[in-house]
Amino acid sequence: MRAFSANLFALLFLCALASVFYVWSVLENRLERHKRGLPVPAGAGSSRRAQPEDLSAKTFRALLAVPAAHRPHSWGGLEAPNLTHQTARGYHVNGDDRRSAPREGAVELGSPVEDGIFWSDWLEDLLPAGFTEEHARAWRERARTHRIVKLEPGCGRVSNQLATFADGTKACVRYGINADQVQGETLTYYLASLLGIANLPPLALSQLSGDSDQWAAVRTRIGELQWGDRAVVSFTEWVSNLTGVVTPAPLRQESGGLHPALGELRNKTVAQLLELMQWSDLIAFDYLTANFDRLVSNLFSLQWDSRVMERDTNNLLRTPRGDLVFIDNEAGLVHGFRVLNMWEKYHNTVLSSVCVFRKRTTQRVSELHRRRDTGTRLRDLYRDSEPLSLELGFLSDEHAGVLQDRIDRLYEHILHCKEKYGQL
Repeated sequence: MRAFSANLFALLFLCALASVFYVWSVLENRLERHKRGLPVPAGAGSSRRAQPEDLSAKTFRALLAVPAAHRPHSWGGLEAPNLTHQTARGYHVNGDDRRSAPREGAVELGSPVEDGIFWSDWLEDLLPAGFTEEHARAWRERARTHRIVKLEPGCGRVSNQLATFADGTKACVRYGINADQVQGETLTYYLASLLGIANLPPLALSQLSGDSDQWAAVRTRIGELQWGDRAVVSFTEWVSNLTGVVTPAPLRQESGGLHPALGELRNKTVAQLLELMQWSDLIAFDYLTANFDRLVSNLFSLQWDSRVMERDTNNLLRTPRGDLVFIDNEAGLVHGFRVLNMWEKYHNTVLSSVCVFRKRTTQRVSELHRRRDTGTRLRDLYRDSEPLSLELGFLSDEHAGVLQDRIDRLYEHILHCKEKYGQL
């Protein structure tokens, strides 16, 4: 009887803990959507009166935080992304109207897949350039030098702030609960550049100092936030008019996955196919970085929320044109690698759901697999691009090895898909 009582108590405790994690996760999602100006989903179950001041520290993702451990140059070999055709400011897209026009309506330009497992060239040609390297380089130069005149909530958790520069432009400032978050966000951004994935907003590092011209006007606000002097923070470009994104049906757990034999691909509109193409990049990218705070966290939450995939995906937004923006990547690489054992089965499940890839992404992965120097190339790009890279630090040798191992496993998965679907 005593053993039965003990087991019953343990079961009730686990159920209560799962419920707490779920409630806090929902509350954090509502808070972040409110701060970004996004609509709160109907039926969420509470009024829009006063929100708790900082819910983020109590979510299940924050509870996984682990103390940091850091340590540490020219770019060569693989070519940096050469993305062209940008508009004036904000989210940059391909400005060729002739190429952009067929984004709506059913597919009439041939098969969306070619060579077995690759998105067709005609479809790739319609994909906007995203945040171009030219734009990102110019934005980083401005962000590192322009004076900040205001810091206010508006970028998710309270430890982040929305900064307004003297010229009126804005950026999200990530201070981070610990250094892992700023480092993870930063290195994830440069890994995306290495892979030619242009869905991440431009990023730059800055060092807090009340004596510097850049931070002098917000010295009082920095004190109120209790940000430490000389701490390294990250800026990411603020992008307006974004909306939430629901996981497409082929990528939900009850579906057979996104693969070349999926007959319904031919019935998709061009806009839907372009979104699926970006999802294929996102899933490969999140696997490499072990980012558990996007689709993987939704998969985990299915244990107590069977409809989680029908709601907006964490840290993924869409522009009015339908282009995906990968935001808040702080869980990638550093922290993601540290808690890898906890999440790896979910990472593998998500990766196995995709067998259609962009040719350019596949070529980059293949090259990094062949040369086996991903950590070195990432470090070189990071140090060449960031004057504060030595202050923030780089991946440990162990984590650089984990990154190369994940490159190799992604490459093997692509080969597996080629063997399975290559004759189609």
